[in-house]
Amino acid sequence: MSSDVAMTPTSTEGPAERPSSGISTYLSLVGGEAVPSDEWVYVIDSDSLLDNAFATLSLKRRLERGTVPATDLPPAIVARVARADRATSERALEAAAAATGPWSRVPPETRIDRFGALLRRRLVERSAELTEVLVREGHPLALARWQVSGALEVFGPESLGFYRSQMLQEFRHGERRISVRRRPDGVVCLNPPQNAPLSSALLGVTAIMAGNSLVVRAPRSAPLGAMYVLQEVVAPVLAELGAPPGTLNAVCGDPVPILNAWLESPLVDDVMYFGSSENGIRFQERCVTAGKKPILELAGNDVVLVWKDADLEAAADAVTESFYGSGQLCMIPNQVVVHPDVCDRFLALLGERAARIRPGRASQEGVLLTPVLRNEKFFSCLQDALDRGAELVCGGHAIREDGTRDTAGIFLEPTVVLVRGGLEKAREVRAVREETFFPLLPVIVAEPAPDDVQLDRFVDFVNSNAHGLRNSAWAGDPEVVDRIVGSVTQGGLLKVNDSHIGFLPYLPTHGGTGLTGGAFGEANYPILRTSHVQGVCVATGVRPTEAVFGAWQAMRAAAD
Repeated sequence: MSSDVAMTPTSTEGPAERPSSGISTYLSLVGGEAVPSDEWVYVIDSDSLLDNAFATLSLKRRLERGTVPATDLPPAIVARVARADRATSERALEAAAAATGPWSRVPPETRIDRFGALLRRRLVERSAELTEVLVREGHPLALARWQVSGALEVFGPESLGFYRSQMLQEFRHGERRISVRRRPDGVVCLNPPQNAPLSSALLGVTAIMAGNSLVVRAPRSAPLGAMYVLQEVVAPVLAELGAPPGTLNAVCGDPVPILNAWLESPLVDDVMYFGSSENGIRFQERCVTAGKKPILELAGNDVVLVWKDADLEAAADAVTESFYGSGQLCMIPNQVVVHPDVCDRFLALLGERAARIRPGRASQEGVLLTPVLRNEKFFSCLQDALDRGAELVCGGHAIREDGTRDTAGIFLEPTVVLVRGGLEKAREVRAVREETFFPLLPVIVAEPAPDDVQLDRFVDFVNSNAHGLRNSAWAGDPEVVDRIVGSVTQGGLLKVNDSHIGFLPYLPTHGGTGLTGGAFGEANYPILRTSHVQGVCVATGVRPTEAVFGAWQAMRAAAD
């Protein structure tokens, strides 16, 4: 990385600040100032977990407790991030509130077009460093590049044009100039997840384009990516545009006290919350009670449909994405419903591809499996499926870095189970009913039925899913495709004959219905979710009395 100090919106460059050990340092960013702290969160290089996970994690805990001096640290410790106290967190809210008014008055040409274009350019310039940060946090190199490419689509010209089209529409009606526009909500707080903090922080940054100010809590378990991208990529762009210093604020701290402070503060308008469905639904209730808008990004349990005339080779390629990152991504395929006519062939193709997914160090080319330090839930879920009659197709074991099976291994084999008995009973299997955050994929073979009945069952299965992040389907017949597209209502994104996780312009990367997005869930474009519709009419020479009664008189005259 080229710089190691928190950037602020008052300057585009700054001196590097390093402790004696030479690790990177990030302070809290509050109102354009770098705020120090006596307490730190230390970041471990992901490869060190494969060398000696126990010793490295133990050192991290001792450093954060202050029981060992933070000098002459080993290469396993790559960064430290200031831990914000309550006063710092409250200052961040005050700075954001002060910035909201001036920033909301900046024209959309600057807030959306220029900001988005400049940010994308800086993302391209820093793409190698962004990838390096993601790898350090444990994202395999291939998936780190995938995340960076996704960020570029979020701020690409097509997507920026779509955002602009949604933010303002204008019409002429006689002597009136009418507009339907979206206005910013105000202060938006973002709580990104520990498994994807950098990309989630960038997603939240699109709320700034709506005219909001943003406060981000970098997760304690993985703060480096969020702090890096916010302070070294986003903040300099805001500085170049002359944005108020509190437009962007970033702190790192314990989630419970910071989230409580957000709910209690009269300054906060919206909260973007990433987490489990159970915790998120409870948090939604607290937000509504406190008068805040909840924007939830919760668990996904995505369904892939494979029809009898599907391109099975391509479908198997897409379904294999289920094992990327050892299944620890919210937007991957979690279950497959396959037509009985092609089930055997599809399973053979899927098994071949699953065998190629290999473990290794995040920095290695071609590695897609990541460590799973606690695997008891995987084996419990697998055993539940087998106890309920599922068949083990492949996988099912812990493995070492070299792929050798070992009960003490910290990787898991890509695992496929075949669930028979039809769609109605499939959700009795926990791996079908609930999100699995490990490489375990149930393939459900539908019971034989006439095509019309079968297709209705496929669609009903998707729509009855309690979760609703994204779904995909594979079919050749255009009429089948049209029925799927016209009938699937559950989920924030539906893709047909395409990669399940691939990014595209215009389309959302997050958001969903049901247990994925809560009562207000939908496809998540934060620029839209953190703003509200306002209708405006500017008239010239209109008589109020005529405006009230004239329409009725005109209607009667036309009838006569």
